[in-house]
Amino acid sequence: MRAVVFDRFGPPDVLRIADLPDPEPGPGEVRVRVRAAGVQPFDVGVRRGTMPWVQVRFPQTSGQEYAGVVDRLGEGAAESGFAVGDAVLGSTMLNGNAELVCVPVATAVRKPDRLDFPTAAALVAASQTASGALHELAVAGEDVLLVHAAAGSVGTVATQLARLRGARVIGTASPANHDYLRQLGAIPVAYGDALVDAVRATGLTPTVALDAAGGEAIAQSTALGIAPDRVGTIVDDKAAAEHGARVVRAGRSPERLAEVVALAARGRLTMPVRAYPFADAVAAHTAVESRHGRGKVVLILEP
Repeated sequence: MRAVVFDRFGPPDVLRIADLPDPEPGPGEVRVRVRAAGVQPFDVGVRRGTMPWVQVRFPQTSGQEYAGVVDRLGEGAAESGFAVGDAVLGSTMLNGNAELVCVPVATAVRKPDRLDFPTAAALVAASQTASGALHELAVAGEDVLLVHAAAGSVGTVATQLARLRGARVIGTASPANHDYLRQLGAIPVAYGDALVDAVRATGLTPTVALDAAGGEAIAQSTALGIAPDRVGTIVDDKAAAEHGARVVRAGRSPERLAEVVALAARGRLTMPVRAYPFADAVAAHTAVESRHGRGKVVLILEP
């Protein structure tokens, strides 16, 4: 099979496409022929060597999110109800950017027919992170949620889930993405030094915040009067410690993923996809590393 690998830490151009042996599913696993695979900031951090707690062995494969079709069953996997030909999506660890991936059946989620493979892959990490964060922060209908980096993949899902709960949402983004945030149901404000004044100018008082941006986001959230225990970050542990905010570590949950995927299949939630051919993994990583653009970067593999 072909897989995205890197032989040393560094910029996106350390990535290459390698031919590796086809993996075989173990007991309780299915093998999936990948049709689309997400690229996320975690992948960038591992490639750059800024996550020393992640064990790396060169040549190291990459990728945490996949969507594809089951093509082989491991021992006992049939008892789960999965069969060859079933379309699935889910999380994996450092091997999702490949033509084939083996995963435990308990972690795989069935892909609804109405959801295409790129969108399914794009929803994997963002859905679990955003839904878990809203749960940890107890976002409810009476809240005004401030989402930092609302146009990104996690922000996109969090904004829509909060709106479905009845909460009002203020989203930070560059001016180029303000119309997009309005389409999601958020009130857009520009990030930067004037953010606090811009939020106040909306006439709304935020009661809870989700930081997917880092930098001054936590300090700005508390400056707006949001209680520190209702400020959650997925990116900035240091600032959270300084301000008494929460570090949100919403674990992987196939159940939460399935709930969000079902909403997307019914047209209740959307996720823009920035698609790159599998061979253009370098360009895909460059796009994620830039921290600009809306929605999710996804690698597309031919069936």
